[in-house]
Amino acid sequence: MKKYIIYSGILIVGLLLGWWMFGGSSNEKTDHNHDKVSETNQMWTCSMHPQIMQPEPGDCPICGMDLIPADGGSDVLMADQFKLTENAMALANIQTTIVGKGNVEGNTIKLSGKIAENEEANAVQVSYFAGRIERLDVRFTGEKIRKGQLLATIYSPELYAAQQELITAGSLKDSQPDLYRAVRNKMKLWKLSENQINQIEETGKVQENFPVYATVSGTVTEKLVEQGDYIKQGQPLLNISNLNTVWGNFDIYENQINRFKKGQEVLITTNAYPNDKFKGKIDFIDPILNTKTRTVTLRVVLNNMDDRFKPGMFVIAHIESSTSNNGEDLTIPVTAVLWTGERSVVYLKSNPDQPVFEMREVTLGNNIGDNYEVFTGLDNGDEIVTNGTFTIDAAAQLQGKKSMMNKEGGKVVTGHEGHLGMDNNSVNKENDLTNMNERLIVSEKFQEQLKIVFNEYIHLKDALVKEDSKSTSASASTLLNNLSEVDMKLLSDNKAHNHWMSIEGDIKSSATPISMSSNIKEQREHFKLLSSHLINAVQLFGINEKIYVEFCPMADNNNGAYWLSKEEKVINPYFGEAMLTCGEVKQVIE
Repeated sequence: MKKYIIYSGILIVGLLLGWWMFGGSSNEKTDHNHDKVSETNQMWTCSMHPQIMQPEPGDCPICGMDLIPADGGSDVLMADQFKLTENAMALANIQTTIVGKGNVEGNTIKLSGKIAENEEANAVQVSYFAGRIERLDVRFTGEKIRKGQLLATIYSPELYAAQQELITAGSLKDSQPDLYRAVRNKMKLWKLSENQINQIEETGKVQENFPVYATVSGTVTEKLVEQGDYIKQGQPLLNISNLNTVWGNFDIYENQINRFKKGQEVLITTNAYPNDKFKGKIDFIDPILNTKTRTVTLRVVLNNMDDRFKPGMFVIAHIESSTSNNGEDLTIPVTAVLWTGERSVVYLKSNPDQPVFEMREVTLGNNIGDNYEVFTGLDNGDEIVTNGTFTIDAAAQLQGKKSMMNKEGGKVVTGHEGHLGMDNNSVNKENDLTNMNERLIVSEKFQEQLKIVFNEYIHLKDALVKEDSKSTSASASTLLNNLSEVDMKLLSDNKAHNHWMSIEGDIKSSATPISMSSNIKEQREHFKLLSSHLINAVQLFGINEKIYVEFCPMADNNNGAYWLSKEEKVINPYFGEAMLTCGEVKQVIE
């Protein structure tokens, strides 16, 4: 019995020891393998339709092709978030800023303006008698003259006869004093001095040519006649400005009017004298609003005894606002804001360590210089996009996220680095995008100028189709020239004005590298960005023409890319002859 008890004990101890040595490790291994599977949870996508993301391999639900492993991990983004590649961030020159209080220096508002002549000190030198200019002593515009200086010599038949009449009346002044006085007074009306009249009477000689002297001192700003011209009585000869004082004219928007008052002190700076500041005071605030620009003119009188200010010079005014927000409101740069209808939106960088973004609606206050007050929508410390905002918005639209033109957005999507496709929700709605666009109302003349830019874009696109890098570069240069001819003053609405400023900068930044490159691959890389900016411009402003937005899912390393076309037929600029008809129409802009 003892033996059996001992054997049983040894067996039990052996079983316990074996379980301890192998069972626990097996469980641990199983857990480890489970964690490993969890960590390497691979997502699968379609090379033709990168918007498709599946947690396991299979067939594409759109085209039936085998799914391939997606790049990157299994970053699960929120419904309104989307991600860009670092390469896309660099190409589009995306820049961000941390939102904080006090972005505006104290309560100082910066206004841009121009130096103008002081109209109160302007004068027009006229001829007080008709005749022919025998000699003009003012040689050029900008010449300084002083009061009493000889300006011109004029032959006047009318004045010649009046001198003879004076000599005759002088001999009869005792018998006909009234006639004598009348003749002298007539000559005084022609601005002849007492000395000149007396000299004619005393010498008894008639002068054929008569001098014209300056009645004021100043600078000649315009010559209105030339030597040999025939002039009428009262005809202007010269415009003369006294530039000892000049005006600084600044435009302020109607929502800023309450921040200024007459007599406020102003500090003026200019690029011509970057280290100097000039003091002045608000002298005048225009009582009439310019209905086209929604602005009024604010005027500052500046001392210019040393001739440092030149009419036409750009200057910046630094003015302490007469109302104070006590630093309680946040401020953000103007370039961060996009408008559509009544909404104001910005793009928030959701993750400080990764290029993940989402749209955020904000409520804005006053425009303070180059900044806006923000009442709601952002918190102190938020990071927002301040350069390349339209590129970010284009990426949001392509991924079916909430954007300037799409209030609805998409659903929760599992994303991967660099995916710029649309999710299934946006695919179903892609043909309805036009109905969601809220086009800004602008003048037909502005649309015509934008259309010239668009037409050159089409030439550029056609050159890429033919893989002609030289013509592509030339078209990009012409596009930039046409872009510089677009007159921003035609945009009377403040929102349209700021929209165009942002889009114009984005178009320029993407077209310039195309014009400077001879590499067709590099040109196509930047053409992708140029297309997204032109799509935004045409959607917002319109060009009175039907335009097709077309998409190739295999462009940009299977991330997909868009372009604009005047034709419904797809001709692919990203691959040329290799894949000429790859793509489809995604949107029609009426």
